[in-house]
Parts: sequence; structure tokens; C-alpha cells
Amino acid sequence: MLSPGSVDADGDSGLIFPEVTLRQLRWLAIAAPMVVVALLELARVTTIGVTSIGSRIVLDGLVAAALVIVSTYMVRAVGRMQHRLERHNEELLALHGAGLDVTAELSLDVVLNKVVQRARALVGSRYGALSVVNADGSIQTFITAGVTPEERARIGPPPVGHGLLGVVLNEGERLRLPDIGKDPRSHGFPPNHPVMHSLLAVPITCKGPFVGNLYLTEKEGGGEFTPGDEETLGRFAVQAAIAIDNAHLHRQVADLAVAQERLRIAHEMHDGIAQVLGYVNTKVQAAIEYLRREKTEEGLEQLRELAAAAREAYGDVREAIVDLRTLPGPARAFDDVLREYVDRWKEQAGVDARLVIDGDLVMPNGIELQLVRIIQESLTNVRKHAKATMAAIEVRRQNGKLLITVSDNGAGFTQAGLSRSVFPRFGLSTMRERAESIGGTFSIESAPGGGTVVNVEVPLPG
Repeated sequence: MLSPGSVDADGDSGLIFPEVTLRQLRWLAIAAPMVVVALLELARVTTIGVTSIGSRIVLDGLVAAALVIVSTYMVRAVGRMQHRLERHNEELLALHGAGLDVTAELSLDVVLNKVVQRARALVGSRYGALSVVNADGSIQTFITAGVTPEERARIGPPPVGHGLLGVVLNEGERLRLPDIGKDPRSHGFPPNHPVMHSLLAVPITCKGPFVGNLYLTEKEGGGEFTPGDEETLGRFAVQAAIAIDNAHLHRQVADLAVAQERLRIAHEMHDGIAQVLGYVNTKVQAAIEYLRREKTEEGLEQLRELAAAAREAYGDVREAIVDLRTLPGPARAFDDVLREYVDRWKEQAGVDARLVIDGDLVMPNGIELQLVRIIQESLTNVRKHAKATMAAIEVRRQNGKLLITVSDNGAGFTQAGLSRSVFPRFGLSTMRERAESIGGTFSIESAPGGGTVVNVEVPLPG
């Protein structure tokens, strides 16, 4: 905003046309005509008897000049108000756009980097930085913008919290300096550091554990940062704090979901091992009894069944361990998790597998977790029941939905022929429940000798 004595966009001095409010302009529009009429009447009274053309021209000229001055003043005032309004709207639109861009992200690292980038563009600075501060005031993380990776490497290690970067900015406190080097708290710059003069810093006050400061240096076009820049950055810091809190909550929810899933898998392993041990005990007792009666062949058959059960249990445990290690989380992308799991599964199952992922997929961790578990359980069925030599996993996007298929060239089965005792071991009901829990659908296609295809459709978040 223009201050008294400043120059507006048209180059007019505020001393000649001082700023007025809308209320003052309204009163001026009412009073100006009344004053002009009063002056006109006064001129007529004082010039009674003057009938020369020259006198009349002078009188009319004075009236016209007064009207021109008043009209010009009002036009200029309206123009300046319009200019301030446009600048204010531009700032609000930029602030709104920056806020939407930052709050749309769920990854904390991405949010922090976007906060620095959007703050630079919003205020117009050459350099920007964001420091994450520990409880003792030392800097935990320092994110920069405006310098290349090569320039950053030449500067050396990140700051530790000395000088102006060590100044603790509490809620509501801000720092605006025309020249960093002239401040007594400055400790200078390390070698190869870019030259910086003006500084604007605001705290980012979050509800969560994040504590940090946002720094902007070197105002574009030269000069120093204005009070308007300070207010704009302060408003943006509030939106940035909301985005950071949101990312923290998202990470906590994702961590909790992964922890719950790992606990669930551990329970399944425990229950499965308990069943296997019970089965082993039964087979051992039967084998001993057959051998005691000198029925060697029957006893050996019990031992062969026992060995087969042990191999299957061993495979189940190894696969469960792989499942535990390859679950998506805040720091692990969905496609990376799938590739790691499929590679390990191929080695353990001895079945060739092909994975196709349609581009980069970004979705909430809760959805990613359930999809990974459906794929894992599908491949478990392939290893244990399909007798397949080939499996294919495809993840594609189509019409706002995520389509997942897990197919094999195995023996297949007839769904109608599955008894109640057989159906649970395929895990179909569990997979269907997982798909429905994230708003998706689950279906399976199979026929004896024709392999099996598991289909999952999940709507993608907007």
C-alpha cells in the first residue's frame, strides 16, 4: 500500500494527492458541488454590474478550473484505491494458490520443500531457507532454495544455529533487516556463500512437534523487504503450519496402520505355527503308534506327511517375514514396495513373476497398505495352491480408478465347489474385506486348468 508522500503507479506524489478513504471520498463527492455552487454565487454577487465579456470568461474559467481540480482529485483517488485493491487481490490469489499447493501434499519432506519455494515466489526473493529447530535451539534440518546443488556443496555443511539463524523466533515474532552484515548478531558468511543483504524471517508455529523458521533473503529488484512483504509472509506461514501439521498427522496415521498390519501378520504367524505344531504332534504320535505295531509303511507315510507340513510351514513363515518387511509407509513409495516384494517372492516361491505398474502412483498410505496386502495374499495362494510356473501383477489407472490384476497359469479351481473348510485357506473373504474397506470391489475368475485371475478396482482420490 502507498504511504503518505509516496509515489503511486501513475507517478503522482501523495503530497499533492494524499490518500483518502472511501468514506472521505464519498463526503468529497457531496461537498465539492456545494462548494463550487457557493463560490459561483459569491462570484456573481461580487461581480454584479460587471457585464464585460472578459469578466464573464474569467468567472467561467475559475468555475471550470475548480471543477477540473475536484474531478481530477476524485479520479486520482479512485485510481489509487483501485490500484491498491488490485494489488491486494493479486496477493490474496497468490497466497491462496500457494496455500493450496502446499496443503495438497502429504509427504512431510515434499511439504517443507514446497513451503520454501512458494514463499520465495510469493514475496519475491532470490534465496529462501527453512530450518527445523531442535529443543536445544540447534538446527536439525536446513532446507534451501535458490542455490544449485553444486553451490550448496561448495558452501559446506549446514548451519548449526549460530548468528541470525540461531535467533529463536517465537509465535508472532518476525525479523526484517535491510542489511544482514550490519546486524550485531550476524556472524558473517562461510566461504563460497552467496552475497546476501536484506532478510525477512518469520516463525512457523505448528500444533505438532515441528518447530522452525522461514527465511527469505535478497529482495528481487534490490532494496529491502517491505512491511507488506512481512505481512504476506506471516499469513503464508500460518498456512504452511497447517500443511506441516497435516503431513505429520498423515505420517502418524500411516505408521499406525503399518504397525497394526504387522501385529496382525504376527498374530497370523502365531496362530499358523500353533496349528502346525498341533498337526506335528498328531502325526508324530500316529507314526510312533504305527512303528510300535511294526506297521512300518504306515508309519513312514505319517512321517512323509509330517515332512510336507514342515516344508509348507517353513514357506509360510519365510513369506510372512517378507510381508512384514515389505509394507508401504511414509518413506516408502507404493511401486518400490511392490517391486521389492515381487523380487523376493520369485526367489522363495520358485515361480516366475512379471510386474507392470502404470506410471507413478500417489495415494493415501491406508489404501496403499490394503492393496499391497491383497497382492501379497494373492501371490501366497499362487505359491501354495496354483502349481503355476508364471504369475503376472498389473497395476493400471483407468477412468479415475486403480485396476489391479494378479493372474497365474496354474491349476485353477471351481468356486462353487469350494467347501467351507477349503474356502478360508484361500483367503478370498479376507481380500474382499480389504478391498471393500477402501471403497473398492473384489472379484476372482478361475476354472480348472485355466489358471486364476484376481481383480481389484479402487477409486483414486481426486
